Amino acid sequence: MSIPQAIHKVIVLGSGPAGLTSALYAARAQLAPLVLHGNNPGGQLTTTSTVENFPGFGKAGVEGPELISQMQEQAEHAGAAFQYGHVVKVTAPPQPAPITLDLDDGTSLQTHALIVATGAKSRLLEIPTEQTFWGKGVSTCATCDGFFYKNKVVGVVGGGDSAAEEALYLTRMCSKVYLIHRRDALRASRVMSQRVAENPKIEKVWDSVVDHLSGTPDGLLSHIHVKNVKTNESKALPASGLFVAIGHIPNTEPFGLLDRDANGYIKLANQNSTKSNVEGIFVAGDCSDHVFRQAITAAGTGCMAAIEAERWLEAKGV
Repeated sequence: MSIPQAIHKVIVLGSGPAGLTSALYAARAQLAPLVLHGNNPGGQLTTTSTVENFPGFGKAGVEGPELISQMQEQAEHAGAAFQYGHVVKVTAPPQPAPITLDLDDGTSLQTHALIVATGAKSRLLEIPTEQTFWGKGVSTCATCDGFFYKNKVVGVVGGGDSAAEEALYLTRMCSKVYLIHRRDALRASRVMSQRVAENPKIEKVWDSVVDHLSGTPDGLLSHIHVKNVKTNESKALPASGLFVAIGHIPNTEPFGLLDRDANGYIKLANQNSTKSNVEGIFVAGDCSDHVFRQAITAAGTGCMAAIEAERWLEAKGV
């Protein structure tokens, strides 16, 4: 393990809306933040199509990757630095000793304040054939892979806003979209549910779960096998693609020192703060939010975390 060469004032983990907003505010406060981004820079928003509910972009909205690009450019202009780094362990000795971040390349970094904005990742079906057809029909990103299914039949599994958005997006290029959900109605917002109901390309497959998948002799997905949870009836849906949109898992594995709930989301000290149970560590975005999970709320908590970190550092005389 190499010896850290300097102690940063603030390190931000994550480069989605929460992390980038934290970086912007911390940079404007002259804290010279370092942003560490992992294997998925920009987070979930980079796999989102048109974002219509982020203020300031007019009727047309903005594409997710473009929004992230503009946010990073703004943070960099203010003075934030960016670096690839995958954190495997966080150590926080009693204050005033700095927080140490161990990275997967054997190096380490030290910081007085840490803002955790690591977001969440897609939850998978965990059925044996899911990995068999991964990249050969199974995906978690319609924006990334939908183009490959032009004029084909696909399925989407899930019942929330993410599933509804994926299904609606896929109707732009696919001939038909099965929307598979274990209940008899969507959990999505009223607006998204209405759009799904009114789209003639979407066929609803309610009260059903994906049991297994089957494919062609050359290894490509050809059928989604579903089972009705009420009748136990099984049927095969002919489809070339399956997009999984059944929720998320918070990216909080390296943070054993932080209080987390049963699902892994980091607990905050109170509802009006981004402070964690460890002094000097602040939390923002979807790694602690299992209720709202919106780009705008993530950005808001990123702002809060940076302001609280700035005030905490000032009180410590750093």
